[in-house]
Amino acid sequence: MPGAMSSRRLFVAIRPPEPVAEALLDTQEGISGARWQDADNLHITLRFIGEVDRHTAADIESALDSVDFSPFPLSIAGVGQFAGKHRPKAVWARIEPSPALDELQMRVEMACRRAGLEPVTRKFVPHITLARLNAGSGPIDGWLAANGPLALGPWTADHFALFESDLTPNGAIYSELTRFRHPAR
Repeated sequence: MPGAMSSRRLFVAIRPPEPVAEALLDTQEGISGARWQDADNLHITLRFIGEVDRHTAADIESALDSVDFSPFPLSIAGVGQFAGKHRPKAVWARIEPSPALDELQMRVEMACRRAGLEPVTRKFVPHITLARLNAGSGPIDGWLAANGPLALGPWTADHFALFESDLTPNGAIYSELTRFRHPAR
């Protein structure tokens, strides 16, 4: 149909700096059948948006541009897993608790609501997904034990970004659409 709008699959996130991403890549072995994330896909999700039309995407971008924050430190402290009904679904690096990160996530959530999105009610668990797991993945206990003391950072989070997620047969490809950087006042 002429004039039909295409949709975009979006999320808001912070990417770790290259040295942190490289160190995270070094942890990615020891679980057979795991789908390890590549460096370009490592991020801390602040808000998953999902499929929206281009007009809504523009509204979201405008609302996110109004989010004010000061740069703040982030660190990684340990690893964990997200469990499914019968098996683990993912392994991840844990982000050290940060009131500034929690505040930024809340401001991003409020901006998304102002742009017309439904509220996200799931608790914010700051992490960087390292691998997705399925029924064919091997045990994770050895990996969790070996990487439990993981400690990286701190680094300064001085921006966040709106990303598009393009789903392909080989996994998602993430493209940064807009970077939001607000200097300390």
